[in-house]
Amino acid sequence: MNGAPHLVILPVLIPLVAAFVCLLLGGRTRAAHRIVGIVATIGSLVLAAMLVAQAGAGEYLVYRPGAWPAPFGIVLVADRLSALMLLLTDLVALGAILYAVSGGDSAGRYFHAFLQLQLAGLHGAFLTGDLFNLFVFFEILLIASYCLLLFGGGERRARAGVHYVVLNLIASSLFLIAVGTIYGVTGALNMAHVSVRIAELGAGDAALVRIAGLLLMVVFALKAAVAPLYFWLPNAYASANASVAALFAIMTKVGVYAIVRISTLVFGPDAGVGADLALNWLLPAALLTSVLGFAGALAARNLRVMLGYLLIASVGTMLAGIGLFSLEGIGAALYYLAHSTLSFAALFLIADLVVRQRGADGDALVRATRLREPATLGTLYFLGAIAAVGLPPLAGFIGKALILAAAPGTASGAWLWAVTLAGSLVALIALARAGVTIFWHVDENAIPTAPPSRRRILPAAGLVAVLVAIVVLAGPLTTYTTAAAAQLLAPDGYITSVLVPQ
Repeated sequence: MNGAPHLVILPVLIPLVAAFVCLLLGGRTRAAHRIVGIVATIGSLVLAAMLVAQAGAGEYLVYRPGAWPAPFGIVLVADRLSALMLLLTDLVALGAILYAVSGGDSAGRYFHAFLQLQLAGLHGAFLTGDLFNLFVFFEILLIASYCLLLFGGGERRARAGVHYVVLNLIASSLFLIAVGTIYGVTGALNMAHVSVRIAELGAGDAALVRIAGLLLMVVFALKAAVAPLYFWLPNAYASANASVAALFAIMTKVGVYAIVRISTLVFGPDAGVGADLALNWLLPAALLTSVLGFAGALAARNLRVMLGYLLIASVGTMLAGIGLFSLEGIGAALYYLAHSTLSFAALFLIADLVVRQRGADGDALVRATRLREPATLGTLYFLGAIAAVGLPPLAGFIGKALILAAAPGTASGAWLWAVTLAGSLVALIALARAGVTIFWHVDENAIPTAPPSRRRILPAAGLVAVLVAIVVLAGPLTTYTTAAAAQLLAPDGYITSVLVPQ
């Protein structure tokens, strides 16, 4: 163990304990559940900030439960990337839970228990250094997400939930097959140890290792909603409770995180027979994802479905930067990842405010109504829209500019420029069309609805404020993400910290 290792286990323990407490409370007052959930989420956020501060110095924080040395025991590892993912998760979770306590959690007893279980799974997935435990944490967060997706009931949620569950059960089966195959070939599950063992394998094991690795990438691509494995996302996110949809903005990033972690640590350029597994397919798949996401957004007739497609397109943009496999490309993609996560979490909350204000239970783009005091909602929507499109002065512009600056002077670089710029124009058209319909197409005969309460508006406004903050802090944040990219591209430090007892 090194540094402050017990900090690394606490982001997993705190939400697990909070979920257990909520279950023990049972049917008692909802206020108690809310207090437990908010306190636990704030505690996790503080811990994440502490881990970012320590990991930012270049330190690998390694926790070995039971003091078992790797590769024999389970290991949790916090580096710059995993600490950043924890911080983003908890920022989004705090906004989601504060929005939920304004009434969205009232449709059932155990919303806060499920949300804390989701956080435990997310935190564990970002921290684990073990392939099998990555599977375990995936299952924890998926089981919680099934419950959250169906929270409140309804035919539409049930239909979207069935698709979501079936696809993820298939993905989980493939994940288990891939992990079992890797263990059968290498005799290891610890990711650092697997990396060492794969580099030592002979040509006779190449096909099996690469097939297992590609199976893992397919699973992670499904989690990230990479084309053509994205069809489940728009309806699932559009059907979910608004707080759940906002929290789900980080869910696709679990897949992105797993792709970049496995591609650089386990199947990097020094991985022998498994070297550069994702090198040839990741950039084309990312560009295709962006194209299909932007096309879906332009065709969408429902505000939340449109946001789902734009979220898919943003995944394509960040994976395009990662697919360059350069220091500048990955660093830019990680900066854009932070922006994308926060902007879409905010937009899903803003969309719910708009739908409630319009009195539209379904399609917020075609049903006209009479808005009362739309200025606050209009301002939030405008800021969220320019963030999603990537217009200045918000961070999306900086992130996309950095990704384009990292593009090579080749045909692939030209495609990256074309897709990113054309896609941004399409996103601008889609969001502007939606804004005009929402705020300008008024039915004068409709009965005005009450404006949203400040309690509902503040969580969305808070996330937008964080978006502004990451513009102000663009210099330190890009320095941090570039350093995180450097750690990813030079995994020896990670491997040594995990495998060599401190």
